[in-house]
Amino acid sequence: MLDLGPEWLTLILFGSLVFLLLLGLPLVFALGGVATLFIIPIWGWGGLPILANRTYMAMDMFLLVAVPMFIFMGAMLQRCGIAEDLYELMYHWMGGLRGGLAAGTVLICTLFAAMVGISGAATTSMGLLALPSMLKRGYKKDIAIGCISAGGALGVLIPPSVLMIILALFSRQSIGQMFIAGILPGLLLSGLFVAYILIRCALQKDMGPGVPPEERLSLGERFGLLWGLVLPILLIFAVMGSMFVGLATPSEASAIGAFGAIVSAAVKRRLTWENFVSALFVCLRLSAMVIWIVFAASVFTALYAVTGAADLIGGLIAGVGEGWWPIIVMQLIFFVLGMFFDPTGIVLLTTPIFFPVVIQLGFDPLWFALLFVINMEMAYITPPFGFNLFYMKAVVPPGITMMDIYRSSLPFVLLQVVGLALCMIFPGIITWLPSLMVR
Repeated sequence: MLDLGPEWLTLILFGSLVFLLLLGLPLVFALGGVATLFIIPIWGWGGLPILANRTYMAMDMFLLVAVPMFIFMGAMLQRCGIAEDLYELMYHWMGGLRGGLAAGTVLICTLFAAMVGISGAATTSMGLLALPSMLKRGYKKDIAIGCISAGGALGVLIPPSVLMIILALFSRQSIGQMFIAGILPGLLLSGLFVAYILIRCALQKDMGPGVPPEERLSLGERFGLLWGLVLPILLIFAVMGSMFVGLATPSEASAIGAFGAIVSAAVKRRLTWENFVSALFVCLRLSAMVIWIVFAASVFTALYAVTGAADLIGGLIAGVGEGWWPIIVMQLIFFVLGMFFDPTGIVLLTTPIFFPVVIQLGFDPLWFALLFVINMEMAYITPPFGFNLFYMKAVVPPGITMMDIYRSSLPFVLLQVVGLALCMIFPGIITWLPSLMVR
């Protein structure tokens, strides 16, 4: 059996993992492959049953039921026309303002985030609906592309968030409290995005011109469009409200959301067999990906914990100084990792190391969990490998380059840093709503 110190084991394990990821191997095979290969030299052939044991332990996590439910909810809502209704509402209510279409797009993404739980749905929907409209009306590429990329990333932070479910499983925090804790930070970031867009467009009048008067509806016609808000708001209150008042667990709330998405599609007359089956296949594909990653990460973290390497890294972080310094160092690590790696992988790799240090230092783990999620939301729009940047590349007109998309995201990354700093300085932004929950 291999007998190396935790320093060498850390270097070998993480070096192998990074090497495989840089080769382009999917995260699940990189994590699972490294864990499987190193179990044998560390524990011998008798260690192989650990693979099955950890997989069965992960399968027994009832909270994982919420993952396919929320993904199906998002996939169904994407097909029932709600995004189109919200865009028409926003266009006629906010289009007359300078920057109103971009600010309204962020607000639509905020509502979408509270319904779908994943980032890609709002990004691709608004990229197809709002981007051509903004560019046609003279909006600059920077503001038009950036508002969609940043707004779509709110799906990671505003509940229900699939990434939060994974984080809750590995950090052993309450997913119900984590969901509720994400509401105010999500609204804070959304507000920062909207304020930045409106202020910049007011100062630079050619950045986002208002819709011409002849395209605007009368006040009565605009009030008639408000019916488009009824279904989204009812669905959000049904899912989040049931958890907040203690009527449903997160898994039960996910079932409420899935059923509500079906009802919404029926009300919109979009509940066709084709849409239903299409949503099921999206749910199957994404759920399988997430759950296999959880299985692989369970094995990897078990191996990593037993070798003592996690204690080594935790000790190094705790040794950087007292008070806030370890927390600040962790945020910097998250930011750098987010530039290159999948947020799900970052959660799975760093959670077993960082959370024990946070608890040992006396900080609130729920507060830190939300700082973690804000960093992962930032990772979705941080060059060079932010997921939302590539979602946008798939839907933008041919003349827009990847560098245009990178440039458009940078002001919104800075706004996310501001939001992160505010949540660190004023922890009540995160902890206040969970403290009011009925338990």
